[in-house]
Order: sequence, then structure tokens, then C-alpha cells
Amino acid sequence: MSLLNVFYAVLAVVVGSLFPMQTAANALLAKSIGGPIAATTVSFTIGWFALLIINTLVFRQFPAWSALTATPLYLLLMGGVIGAVFLSVNVLLAPRLGAAATLCFVIAGQLVAALAIDRAGLFEFTVRELSPGRIFGVLLVFCGAVLVRLT
Repeated sequence: MSLLNVFYAVLAVVVGSLFPMQTAANALLAKSIGGPIAATTVSFTIGWFALLIINTLVFRQFPAWSALTATPLYLLLMGGVIGAVFLSVNVLLAPRLGAAATLCFVIAGQLVAALAIDRAGLFEFTVRELSPGRIFGVLLVFCGAVLVRLT
């Protein structure tokens, strides 16, 4: 494993640690302003402004109108719709299941979907075969989620 790959793995862990904080903050926001959809709306709005500012000041990656109109509608909509559902359901579940159990089950679901995407080569990803180790790893995460929730 190269040093760059180690950096990427550490960065993923650090950024991943932000998700429970976001979920907890949005759950409190939901309690304060009237529900998970309201909290998700506020969160996405603030996030949109933050991205606009960061993009304007740092990255300057503004798509050309022709690129937007040439992109299939489902690709323009899919990420935002999935993100809204994902965040709203996490905000709904975290106070009920607890942050750790919610995130364990979310991660288990993410891994099941990731295995399916890899196996089928969806979204133009390279096909990666299922292996006993990959399947067992996902089963361990799911069992861990059950243990976190039950204990």
C-alpha cells in the first residue's frame, strides 16, 4: 500500500467521523424546528451555500450549461434525491436507535449496496467478483450492528 493510499484511508476515517456529528446535530435541529424533513431542508440549504462559497473561492468548478443539458436527467437528480432521503432517515432514526446503532446499520446497508455495485459493474465501475472474504466482512458488520443495538 502506497503512502498516498494510506493518506486516503486516514482521510476517509476522519471524514467518516463527521457523519455521526452531522446526524446528531441534525437530530437536535429536527427536535428544535419541527421534524427531520425541516432539519434536512435547513442542512441542505446551509450546505449548498457552503459549497457555493468553497467552490467560488477555491475550486471554481462551475459546469457549462451545455454539459448540464447534455447530462441525463436521472444523473442530475439522483444524488440529491438519494442524499435528501439518506439524511432525513438518519435524522429520524438516530434518536430512536442511537447514533452508533443507526450508523452501524447504515454502514451495513452501504456495504451490501457496494458489493452489488461492484459485482454488477454498475455506474461504469470495474466489475469486482464476490469473494467469501468480502461477503463475510459485510456479514460481520451487520452482526456488529445487531450487537451494538442489542447491548
